[in-house]
Amino acid sequence: MSQLHDFSPGIAGNGLFWILQIPDDAVKITKDTLTISLTNALVVDQFRFPNGAGNNLGIAGVPATLTLNITYTKSGSPREVVPTSSDALSPFNWEGQMWAATNSGTFSLSYQDGSFSAQGSFDSAGNFGEMGTERNGSFVEREDAAPGLASNALGTPQLAGQPGWSATGQNQNGGAATQNTVRAEPPASGPKFKGRMPISELIH
Repeated sequence: MSQLHDFSPGIAGNGLFWILQIPDDAVKITKDTLTISLTNALVVDQFRFPNGAGNNLGIAGVPATLTLNITYTKSGSPREVVPTSSDALSPFNWEGQMWAATNSGTFSLSYQDGSFSAQGSFDSAGNFGEMGTERNGSFVEREDAAPGLASNALGTPQLAGQPGWSATGQNQNGGAATQNTVRAEPPASGPKFKGRMPISELIH
């Protein structure tokens, strides 16, 4: 299958890569679910990754808007995660509680000039996913050095540097989205790779 489209928020003027600021009310959290709802979010189509839009990674491309609704739902008992690296930039330097999770949702997008549009639905059936609370980087180091905080760090929202919800997974998408057929695997006890890496690792 040849990739025809690759939509992302691009690179912001301050260097943030694939990060899109959304309104506070776009995220709804309940005991077992996290829902994200976006309307006409600004993205860019680079057609493929990498080497899209003339190798101008995250910069050039066709301006588009995205409307997205996705709900993550956790289940079962959490696994306790401890960091396996002390490097603040390492994707394995985080701690928290993570539950097995699934997700499903719908999307629609269109070029701003109206020359292309697509819509569809997706879900994570048969693929790995998890969600929960976490601390990472310097927050982990600070809590390790503070007596009495490390043992209470997980799932304790009143502490300074409280964990934020995170949700990761691989979708099996419908409509115009790319299909991912990675098989589900049981989670290990250590941190999962969560995509945190210096930007120099992606741009050569």
